[in-house]
Amino acid sequence: MRPPFDRSPPGDRAAVFGYGDANADFHLIGDHPGVHGGADTGVPFGAPEVEPLREILREVGFESGPRDEPIFENLFASYVHMCTLPTGDVPTDRGYDDLERYLDAELRAINAHILMPVGERATDRVLEGYTTQRSRIDLEMPALHATEIRGRGFLVVPIRDPSEWEDTEREALVARLEAILGRDYRQTKGVATLVG
Repeated sequence: MRPPFDRSPPGDRAAVFGYGDANADFHLIGDHPGVHGGADTGVPFGAPEVEPLREILREVGFESGPRDEPIFENLFASYVHMCTLPTGDVPTDRGYDDLERYLDAELRAINAHILMPVGERATDRVLEGYTTQRSRIDLEMPALHATEIRGRGFLVVPIRDPSEWEDTEREALVARLEAILGRDYRQTKGVATLVG
């Protein structure tokens, strides 16, 4: 069923909205659909370039089911800039700023304990908005990849863009996620975490 006010052609998506487990402890945050995909399926992180990351999500138990309609368990995925743009266009700084409130609302609604920004733009936005450490951290993604940064009620685990990974970065992320999953990773929060 399509809303009556949506005049876009069938199969054309105006945005790639958040997707996954609404009670998730882990929130995967990408840049925009033009970088990480999803415009064709409506599922964030659908681009072939992020397939190595999707394989890790399956390996550690966050993802199962078909690739175009996966089942995310304990994981929610979304974008800093959710709107799709014409091929080749990139979001403007104003576009990112305009959509910041939607990302913020989504982060607070999901209320995950672990934020996993993918790529430099998402990492910058998450560190700026959800930690007090952005001014102390250099955005060198190879050095930040799969590290832990304490935020304001969140643990942030930056992920280098999968299209740029070197040999050891896959293993580093798997090891980090397994280590986090193997301990009590919950952060102190003031909002209930159960939806539905």
